[in-house]
Amino acid sequence: MYKIEKENLEALFRKIAESQDLILPVKKAGQTNFGLWNEEEEADLDTLKTVKSGKDAFFPQSETLYTVVRDGKKLTVEPEELRNRPFVVFGMKACDVKGVAVLDKVFLADPVDTFYAARRDHGTIVAMACHEPEESCFCKVFGTDAADPSADADGVADIAVWMVQDSLYWKALTEKGEALTEAVKELLTDADASDEEKVSAEKDAIHNIVEQLPYTHLSLEGWDGNAADEKFNSPVWETLYKPCLACGTCTFVCPTCQCYDIKDYDTGHGIKRYRCWDSCMYSDFTMMAHGNNRTSQMQRFRQRFMHKLVYFPANNNGMYSCVGCGRCVEKCPSSLNIVKVIKAFEKHGGEK
Repeated sequence: MYKIEKENLEALFRKIAESQDLILPVKKAGQTNFGLWNEEEEADLDTLKTVKSGKDAFFPQSETLYTVVRDGKKLTVEPEELRNRPFVVFGMKACDVKGVAVLDKVFLADPVDTFYAARRDHGTIVAMACHEPEESCFCKVFGTDAADPSADADGVADIAVWMVQDSLYWKALTEKGEALTEAVKELLTDADASDEEKVSAEKDAIHNIVEQLPYTHLSLEGWDGNAADEKFNSPVWETLYKPCLACGTCTFVCPTCQCYDIKDYDTGHGIKRYRCWDSCMYSDFTMMAHGNNRTSQMQRFRQRFMHKLVYFPANNNGMYSCVGCGRCVEKCPSSLNIVKVIKAFEKHGGEK
């Protein structure tokens, strides 16, 4: 394990940015989100949760797939180049790292999404422990350890870091992590036994906070692939969905939502085909020539939570498509979220 003083972090960022792109939480207009760092940006590692997760680094909100250029009657198709420049995503919390593991299940399964795969191949993830989890957090429910990014069973994180007082402690976990550590080693110092004790005490303090959070002991009993018919046909949905505004906020802040649309843009001298995030909460989601197979907001609302809690785990060895980050708890304007759904079914005993 290594360490670096907090006052030297900007030097660390500069060193990383010399050879590759550095993406980390930056504060703009009072909001903190992951963005490309330069010396003019205000890095913000103190904010617990960015508005959106770091998944943009691997699955951008919008990206061009190819361009069709028109020259008279001649059309030329120009595929977009795959990511070939290395980059570092610094400061992802354990829940967001777990979110990348969920996306891997989708985009790295056959047929492999080459755009996503190229970014995963060239990206290095520095995962950061949560110093003080908030009341909206419930990551433990889904098997995520906010205190220990090195306990990443999915092997997504490349480096784990802990901010303890005025020092950042650094532990490489993978070959990518070792390579980045070697590249910045001149700025790091070896941690000793007393430092290891400080990190251990930090983990204990975080675990103690997590145990006291209101949603930590939320029960997932009955939410699995065997519950599909029972949950799907429950009358609970008819009451639960009504405050939903179909705004899509929950899907856009979610670290695991992976739905997208593909559209064409007329440039005036050709066409750009691009894909962009979509939301299962929208009335035109999955719209086809004959119409939409989900014709009511209740059906769309039900689909979102059935996918996260039933369909996805049924198809991915029990892995849920929720990581307990709590962003939907904080951002939904109608206070509808996955916690409320789980509690509603617990209260009504999974009515049929």
